[in-house]
Amino acid sequence: MTDVLRRGRVSLAFSFLVQGVAFALLVTRIPAVQDRYGVSDALLPVFLAAVPILAGIGSVTTERLVKRVPPSRVLRWSQPVVLLALLGVGAGGHMAGLGVALAVFGLAVGALDASMNMLGVSLQRAYGRSIMLSFHAAYSLGGIVGASLAWVGAHGDLALWVSYLPVVLVLLPAALVGSRWYVDGGDGEEEPAPENTEGGHTADGLTWLLPLCLVMTVAYIGDSTVSNWGAKYLQDVLGSSEQLATVPYNVYMVTTLLGRALGDVGVRRFGAVAVVRAGALVAAVGFAVVAGAPGAWVGMLGFTLLGLGLCVLVPQTFAAAGRRAAGRGGPGASDRAVARLNVFNYVGFLIGSPLVGALGDTWSYRGAMLVPMVLVLVTLAYARSFADRPDRYGGGHERARAADVGRGSDGL
Repeated sequence: MTDVLRRGRVSLAFSFLVQGVAFALLVTRIPAVQDRYGVSDALLPVFLAAVPILAGIGSVTTERLVKRVPPSRVLRWSQPVVLLALLGVGAGGHMAGLGVALAVFGLAVGALDASMNMLGVSLQRAYGRSIMLSFHAAYSLGGIVGASLAWVGAHGDLALWVSYLPVVLVLLPAALVGSRWYVDGGDGEEEPAPENTEGGHTADGLTWLLPLCLVMTVAYIGDSTVSNWGAKYLQDVLGSSEQLATVPYNVYMVTTLLGRALGDVGVRRFGAVAVVRAGALVAAVGFAVVAGAPGAWVGMLGFTLLGLGLCVLVPQTFAAAGRRAAGRGGPGASDRAVARLNVFNYVGFLIGSPLVGALGDTWSYRGAMLVPMVLVLVTLAYARSFADRPDRYGGGHERARAADVGRGSDGL
């Protein structure tokens, strides 16, 4: 393994970590954002839904953009925009300003998520073994850091911008410096359509991706339920304090980190199908515990199980899509598949957050938690889509190409 690939892996992991910090700082302070701008409970789902819609647009745009520029360049410039938009959320004084900041945040997150996972999939091809979960483990670690900082801000009754400014001042320049060592798996140019097909569809088509798109949607319905409603659920339904309400996301991210840190070993030993099935079952039990929790601490147990279960689904879905696409169409096809699959990340957020909010208002928030429990079990029916194939990590020619390219992205 070349030093270039090792540096690329470390720098990309840091990018995942930075994104975890930024996202956690936003979602764990939703009650504070709501209070600062006077957003009503009825209007809050509208703001929450706008972010994934715009992120989906950002992801689709990235699919087209990487035909002309490498994913590393998209990632390099989208990450600072995300951090600055986060600061805008904390520093604004009017609801219109909040809308603009969230719109910029959503568009930039779409580009960032797509390009970040493109680089992760290509590095996994170069390594020739499962490493995708390690990148998402770094994201979880960032989420823990961000949620902890959010707890400090809530405990100290700090203004949002006071909580966000030091984080942005530290992470923004660090992310720009780290971006010098990103490694692209391809040259960013459009490739000819592949001749190989599966079921009559080329790798550039969407049909073969549909089972993975469904799993991605379900996984993010579950994840968005935790990130967008965990704090309010603990505070409003289980009667916790505002400070304690920031803890569920932290607990969720800790167990997510543990699951992902061990997940690559599990995939190598037992295979992706077994790991995905186990994750879906554990997540379903977690939602059942949250729905029936008599108090805050039992609710914490449910969020713990949710972290352990949901943590493997998203990284393995990206890995499976990239693996299958690259085996038939090369890194260009892999990038396009990842970008398209990433859209369903936001479809899940778009469905999950309003769905839980609507069911909570019209029925009960406890009952609303049972819906993602049922949906995550759908993953069991499509677990075979994660099976290893002869072209498991893109084939030896792809590893040779990535090692030969062995280049970081162009300098700052």
